[in-house]
Amino acid sequence: VQLVEYGGGLVQAGGSLRLSCAASGFIFSINAMGWYRQAPGKQRELVATITSSGLGTGYADSVKGRFTISRDNAKNTVYLQMNSLKPEDTAVYYCNTRAYDTNYWGKGTLVTVSS
Repeated sequence: VQLVEYGGGLVQAGGSLRLSCAASGFIFSINAMGWYRQAPGKQRELVATITSSGLGTGYADSVKGRFTISRDNAKNTVYLQMNSLKPEDTAVYYCNTRAYDTNYWGKGTLVTVSS
């Protein structure tokens, strides 16, 4: 199982970024996916989840209305569209899935939001 995130970078407050996570090594279309983040000195926290079909999504209160999770099962890719970014969104963002009774994580992509 491999999860590779990309799309992070430096953005000003109020700006937007789109993260992508390319998945391989498992049947992507039957797995729920999630995005997590970890800010410096803080615990990793759940940001958003999406069901295998893409019809069901969930968000942390802190990102509701600003972030949108989506997926393309034909491309084995999950996305996180982040709008109206705030300095407190600065973190390493990780892609996650549970497959074969094991939690898998990508290496993460750094998002830095300047004020």
